[in-house]
Amino acid sequence: MTRLTEQACEACRADAPQVSAEEQQALLQEIPGWSVIELDGEPQLRREFKFKNFVEALAFANQVGDLAEAENHHPALLVEWGKVTVRWWTHKIGGLHRNDFIMAARTSGLYG
Repeated sequence: MTRLTEQACEACRADAPQVSAEEQQALLQEIPGWSVIELDGEPQLRREFKFKNFVEALAFANQVGDLAEAENHHPALLVEWGKVTVRWWTHKIGGLHRNDFIMAARTSGLYG
């Protein structure tokens, strides 16, 4: 299997399928530190990233924003002193698509 960070996101349609429970579990193995949460009835990928201060947290959030703009796929970002919480899900389908796992992997790569 190609590493998620090397895969391209595909344009997502409103009728695109969400990942199955089996796919979700397999893909989660490829993105350590991420968990699936449910918010407003929609499954989402979530991870909290720690930093030394607000400036570093904000710089990371801006990098994630640049990544999101490049793929036209946008997460929820919460920037606080010393941490950034990132949530990925596909709004159009109200849940998780393979694209979300790709973007989570790329986000983790920025943190490295």
